[in-house]
Amino acid sequence: MSLKSRFRSKRIWDELIDNALSEDGARTDWTSLGLSNAHKKVHATIFSKQDFILAGLDIAAQTFHRLAESPIVWMTELNDGERVMSGKPLARLAAEAWVILGGERTALNFLQRLSGIATVTRTYVDKVAGTKARVVDTRKTTPGMRGLEKYAVRCGGGYNHRYGLNDGCIIKDNHIRLAGSIKEAVGTIRQNIPHLWRIEVEVETLEQLKECLGLEIEAVLLDNMPVSMMKQAVEIVQGKMLVEASGGINLDNIAEVAQTGVDLISIGGLTHSAQAVDINLELD
Repeated sequence: MSLKSRFRSKRIWDELIDNALSEDGARTDWTSLGLSNAHKKVHATIFSKQDFILAGLDIAAQTFHRLAESPIVWMTELNDGERVMSGKPLARLAAEAWVILGGERTALNFLQRLSGIATVTRTYVDKVAGTKARVVDTRKTTPGMRGLEKYAVRCGGGYNHRYGLNDGCIIKDNHIRLAGSIKEAVGTIRQNIPHLWRIEVEVETLEQLKECLGLEIEAVLLDNMPVSMMKQAVEIVQGKMLVEASGGINLDNIAEVAQTGVDLISIGGLTHSAQAVDINLELD
């Protein structure tokens, strides 16, 4: 799985790394630069300290490349998306000592955060195995990190919802209030968007769902519905459009939600609440 393919341009990726390195003062790390052998070429190993799903190898490598003034060596036998066990070497690198020490925290921050997202995503995906439901993310991401975090969801076996507001139309409660009704919102928006765009409508009741039938939309989002109501909603739709479930879904109830027959289950917690995994770097 390629990290670069998930970014809209390499420039965004490089700017993200450079900003993170500047935030940490990596190029003015006087502790490391003050050592007499700061420019000596040394070797280091990055390894796991727990079991997890790996994500972020490419950006960790690029962190050291962006910091170094001369070529570095980066070696790994792993790929993002793989399950790794505690104590497993993730990568080995060779570079000037100050580069490794200065880039260590930033590189590990990327790896730990992204692997945490991939790991929790895989846990959710495993819970819906055997059903048709897909686990998808949301826009509840860390500002500036959306491309990376959505990539990590893919590494964990999940799927990406729209990247941003300009990737598709989801008509929510405030849009409906502003327009006056679901029908009015759908009709007006359909007239003003590209013909290939799909429209999804968020509904909270079966009455709102029925109002969507016959309108020119492709999906409905069942917002915070109890499981029993979700099942009724799926029966009402009869496969005429995609059905997405969202709100209040966790590891304890996702299997039950999936069994209602919904097509998509969106979970903000994949990105906004994922716990970073434990990864370390040590000089050889």
